[in-house]
Amino acid sequence: MNLYEQQPYWLMKNGIVSSYPSLQHDLQVDVAIMGAGISAALTAWHLRNSGLKVAVFDKRHAAMGSTAASTAFLQYEIDTPLSVLKNFVGEKDAVKSYELCRQAIYDIADLCKSLKPSFDFHLRPSLQHASFKTHTACLMEEFKLRKKHGFNVEWLESKDVKKIFGFEAPGGLFSADGGEVDAYMLTHALFRDFQNAGHKVYNNTPIHHIEHTKQRVLLLTSNNLTIKAKKLIIACGYESLQYIPKKIADINSTYAMVSEPIDDKFFWHKNSLIWETAVPYLYFRVVSENRILIGGRDDPFHHPHILPSVINRKTEMLKKAFLKKMSHIPLVPDFSWAGAFASTKDGLPYIGSIAERPNTFFALGFGGNGITFSVIAAQIIHDLILGKRNTNATIFRFNR
Repeated sequence: MNLYEQQPYWLMKNGIVSSYPSLQHDLQVDVAIMGAGISAALTAWHLRNSGLKVAVFDKRHAAMGSTAASTAFLQYEIDTPLSVLKNFVGEKDAVKSYELCRQAIYDIADLCKSLKPSFDFHLRPSLQHASFKTHTACLMEEFKLRKKHGFNVEWLESKDVKKIFGFEAPGGLFSADGGEVDAYMLTHALFRDFQNAGHKVYNNTPIHHIEHTKQRVLLLTSNNLTIKAKKLIIACGYESLQYIPKKIADINSTYAMVSEPIDDKFFWHKNSLIWETAVPYLYFRVVSENRILIGGRDDPFHHPHILPSVINRKTEMLKKAFLKKMSHIPLVPDFSWAGAFASTKDGLPYIGSIAERPNTFFALGFGGNGITFSVIAAQIIHDLILGKRNTNATIFRFNR
């Protein structure tokens, strides 16, 4: 599967950060991790001081799959509103999943401070505005429910949105808790710590076959090398679906663009993350070098190859939609790309194991909260691997 097409901004900006070798010999480890994106990096990092021998394998180069194309829009709000999610999983678990996503943002902040050298991370508030007047009542219901459960939110009337953010909207839900990070660079920073703890990362090592037993997992690479592991973690993003016997997600296409640098005077209130209630939604934020990232205009399907003409057309649509709100900003597209985007029935990730694959754990952070979901997955799988009880694991189980 092609996880993106064209020019993801972070890959073009940062280039090849670290080089990892391919596997050249048979290997025996306690834990093997398939995939080397942000989900795998967070999981590996959490296991680095566990006393277990851990190795990471990727068929490409580390962080060059979906992670390179991530828009890193860090919100605790998932794609399913809390007021809707409670109908899927009950109000208690719905609220808990939102709380865990909120905590994950601050966990990333603490993690970035702990890295040596410390890693660049910014807390940002977010605004979700009603796309149409008819959406206001549902957004108000969402506001009241979050307020009831202690989330730091404010309701903005139409005049408030105009005064604070400078564009027209029927109303908005302003959240204090959000953030932004370069997921591509963070992945490499986590792997640096992981390797410094004595573990290994391998590029260009496709896993051709997986054999499960009650005692271990046997991995066979494409060049017939053998990896024996007591436990396996599959963190290959959307490509992980091939290892699950039932359908758990739909794969869509999503589009993003990053502008040329813009003067500070054109930015909005606290550089907030901004998104809307329409489905699929348009979203935008400020990124490094004074650029603006805009994403959305999703398609409910994903082709192996998305033509440049399609990406160009979607880029123009994103630009027009943004300028409809922020007509005073001299926006000029500089980078644009398309990526795969998976969604689940309730918007929650799948974390844990399935009966069909013994000694195997999945870290599948689908949806618009891939990075915060990955933090939660890393924490849960860390506990499951070490035989510890994690009370949050049942929320994201496969048989929910």
